[in-house]
Amino acid sequence: MVLNSQSLIGISIWLLLSCSLSYGTVQDIACLKSIQTSLEDPFGYLSSWNFKNNTEGYICKFTGVECWHPDENKVLNLRLSDMGLEGEFPSGLANCSSMTGLDLSRNKLFGTIPENISKIVGFLTTLDLSSNNFSGKIPVNLANVTYLNSLKLDHNQLTGQIPAQLGQLNRLKSFSVANNLLSGPIPSFVKYTPSQEDFANNQGLCGKPLRSCQSNSKGPHTGVIAGAAVGGVTFAAIVVGIGMFFYFRRMAVKKKKDDDPEGNKWAKSLKGSKGIKVSMFEKSITKMRLSDLMKATNSFSKNNIIGSGRTGTMYKAVLEDGTQLMVKRLQDSQHSEKEFAAEMATLGSVKHHNLVPLLGFCMAKAERLLVYRDMANGILYDHLHPADDSGKDMEWSLRLKIAIGAARGFAWLHHTCNPRIIHRNISSKCILLDADFEPKISDFGLARLMNPIDTHLSTFVNGEFGDLGYVAPEYARTLVATPKGDVYSFGTVLLELVTGEKPTHVSKAPENFKGNLVEWITQLSTSGQLQDAIDKSLVGKGVDNELFQFLKVACNCVLPAPKERPTMFEVYQFLRAIGERYHFTIEDEILMPSDIGNADYIEELIVAQEVKENN
Repeated sequence: MVLNSQSLIGISIWLLLSCSLSYGTVQDIACLKSIQTSLEDPFGYLSSWNFKNNTEGYICKFTGVECWHPDENKVLNLRLSDMGLEGEFPSGLANCSSMTGLDLSRNKLFGTIPENISKIVGFLTTLDLSSNNFSGKIPVNLANVTYLNSLKLDHNQLTGQIPAQLGQLNRLKSFSVANNLLSGPIPSFVKYTPSQEDFANNQGLCGKPLRSCQSNSKGPHTGVIAGAAVGGVTFAAIVVGIGMFFYFRRMAVKKKKDDDPEGNKWAKSLKGSKGIKVSMFEKSITKMRLSDLMKATNSFSKNNIIGSGRTGTMYKAVLEDGTQLMVKRLQDSQHSEKEFAAEMATLGSVKHHNLVPLLGFCMAKAERLLVYRDMANGILYDHLHPADDSGKDMEWSLRLKIAIGAARGFAWLHHTCNPRIIHRNISSKCILLDADFEPKISDFGLARLMNPIDTHLSTFVNGEFGDLGYVAPEYARTLVATPKGDVYSFGTVLLELVTGEKPTHVSKAPENFKGNLVEWITQLSTSGQLQDAIDKSLVGKGVDNELFQFLKVACNCVLPAPKERPTMFEVYQFLRAIGERYHFTIEDEILMPSDIGNADYIEELIVAQEVKENN
């Protein structure tokens, strides 16, 4: 194996550290125990942390925990994002004294950020507390966390000014406090270059890159009068706005049903925007404009539709040089152009063998178009459930290959990708197949781009999600997407693969059965007839044991209680063990530093050495 210079640097630094860092760290174990006891964990992610094991490195297998070395109980990073955790900032983190990365984003944490935070997490390079319910002021003490490269505090309820001392953090490259209640001037930063998006939706903030700060010369009476006037106008506007909302919504629904029978009238409105360029992530692809996409899809003709779902509609596109692509028209997004472009930059950098490559994107008026590499064998759903029932049955080895590859991709998104991605829309329609029938996952990361109103359960009930059989039961109660919800959805796909049945219409069930595929499987399991669920075209060909083991993995994925389901990484490991004799797995990237994160990983190692020297 050939190592590049960056890998050699990382290995050299690791060898240096491995001689000095202690093993079996009692403090780090105490750190994780305090987190487990101080935070409410409604979905059971932290309850899987079992401290009865005394082997070296056992905590490194805990969900969300990354260690310096797999045989060493020393925490490198804690990634506890999007787990529904509730409580105040856990002060027990002070015991994770060698930790360089902390991600508590997208939870339900509240209270203030500790004033002495530098004494709790003094050696962090990345800190993400975004999308919680933190309130109070940003502590000045944060400026003493001098190794910070990235600080994200957006989407909270923080008040007061941004401490000017934060501007002196000379390693800071990324900083965001958008969507808070902050006021006062934005500090001058030594290294970080401010952007409007990082400070947006804070009514009281001023200074570059926002509006300039001006002194208020108006007297108190003028302010009262102006405030009353604004209040009256605002109230009137709200009343009128509510009425207009329901009127236009009703008209929009009627127009959608009656005025656009071809389904692509929206495309005709783009004629004046044909010169807009398509932003491409890969230089090997020919430069394109919107006009090229229009021509390649026959003006987004309904005859070019490959499939449609909750996130949008996918079209087949053939360029003039014969290059085949796929173009996705997203559902309405409330993101601004800059926010959307930033999301696309992130998704464009997410690369894995089992993900459909995102080649580029285009913004034209209100439309958002994504360009993907073509997948020659289409959608898995169409192979499992052909429309005319004349399709050839898929062999077991092919089904198993697809399951393992898809599991590898989802496990990478959950456990290794930076940022971690919860898919939220897993189904056999989001798994595409290339010319070699290698599975490629589509629609990853797109849930964040959707209109918040479209994420409500009512969209499932109305059929806009597609098949309701993929949706985890806890979502109906919480409306919170979680990794274990993804596991449930993928478990339904596994049931499709081994039974050949659709997720909501079970052909082999009794006529009076009204449930979905998971409910049918549950009934068979209870009555001891689980083997009857397996696709008859697969039985009796020398693989019956593999089929039953596969079915058991699928059943574990769809257990009613989220905490009883395996993680996506465990699902991948189970499936890989079943298919070991076929030798169609590739070298794993899961739970290893990705190519994208190598630089940050190496810097974390360097910081750890500095931590050692300072201690």
